[in-house]
Amino acid sequence: MKSDAKRRHSRKPTTLVDRVYQEIQNKILNNVLGAGYQALEQELAEEMGISRTPVREALIRLQRDGLVEVVPRHGMRVLPISLTDIQEIHEILTSLEGLAVGLAAARRLSPKELDLLDRSTKKMDEAHEKSDLKAWAQADEDFHCNLIELSGNRILVEVADNFWNRAKRARLTMLSLRQSSTVESIQEHVRLIEAIRNGESAKAREILEYHRKRGITNLKKLMEERRDSILPL
Repeated sequence: MKSDAKRRHSRKPTTLVDRVYQEIQNKILNNVLGAGYQALEQELAEEMGISRTPVREALIRLQRDGLVEVVPRHGMRVLPISLTDIQEIHEILTSLEGLAVGLAAARRLSPKELDLLDRSTKKMDEAHEKSDLKAWAQADEDFHCNLIELSGNRILVEVADNFWNRAKRARLTMLSLRQSSTVESIQEHVRLIEAIRNGESAKAREILEYHRKRGITNLKKLMEERRDSILPL
């Protein structure tokens, strides 16, 4: 078992196309390349010091991921995130994480494994006390990634990783509006860990599903309030 779920998000690329794909993907997910950003293949290739072919192949993969639109002779455009996109992604994540926590509880995790979740929750609490939203969001991400890891299901880990990445842009965009819900999230994480520790699979899934549904309800409300300045509906 990996000691930190973040390692899963930093797999070393094995080919040049993988490297280009990962570099552009990271910039999009971290909002370095925001919605509407446009660039020609040649521009991207020159910036990276490579030929256009690996850039083109990477952009095709990113288009399949729903992150960009590839326009013939016009390069690529970074796609915006809609409320519908976020709702659908979170519905899938809720199902995947619900399965993961059920499997984790049934496995009766060791104290060392449970410590991964305890540490992430503690970091969230410390970040909340310091009003450090970026640190809070990173600890929250670690918690949810560790939940998936602790399921013990390798394929579930791979599938969830893709959807978690697609949700990351919205999480970062909405970060400044999350202050009011940080305490509730920490409390729900504590209850979830306890259910997993006790091997209560059904209860763990119930807590996780409530946690996710409350999160998307709050996100929807915030997006509707800020629709002119944040994300399209």
